[in-house]
Amino acid sequence: PPALGVGGGGRRELFPLLPGTRCPTGHKCRARNTHKGMSPLMAAMKDNMRDKVTTPEAWHALNNDLVAAVESNDHCSRRAAMARAAGLAAGLALATVSAPAYAAQTVEVKMGSDSGGLQFVPAKSQICKGDTITWVNNKGGPHNVVFDEDAIPAGVSQEAISMDSQLGEEGDTFSMKFDVAGNYAYYCEPHRGAGMNGALVVA
Repeated sequence: PPALGVGGGGRRELFPLLPGTRCPTGHKCRARNTHKGMSPLMAAMKDNMRDKVTTPEAWHALNNDLVAAVESNDHCSRRAAMARAAGLAAGLALATVSAPAYAAQTVEVKMGSDSGGLQFVPAKSQICKGDTITWVNNKGGPHNVVFDEDAIPAGVSQEAISMDSQLGEEGDTFSMKFDVAGNYAYYCEPHRGAGMNGALVVA
């Protein structure tokens, strides 16, 4: 995560460097070049990047993403902004980092605990829209993933996101991408009576 500090007015800021701040004892400080209309952080990045961000649109997007990464209270917005900013800083095209799937992640859920318990591990997962869950048959199979049609967001097809078979071999996987925000409840059909239930929150 980025280093955070509190700037003027109590707002969170990324590396807040205020004019007139003295160099802390034991540190070496040097003057930064300034660019009109640009924060000290952006100016430092522009002067020191190996792969230059060349277009004004990309600089504007990078600045906006860094601001969002610091000021947003939403985890998914911060994560996506940091991923886009890192991509731009690495020299990727604005169109590439703006694609919806660019910041998507995959989260793993074990089917059966390492000791053979009939449970999903973790029992509750939280992801962002566009992320994927991969369920891995770990121990105590066969297992499957069936979503409760009464405990998923409106408009989501229970059949489309549930498994229509079972995973019998250890290491077998089932993956599903989630694009609709909301709360989801699911279970393992063969072991539902044993309490093998899971929950998913898509933000």
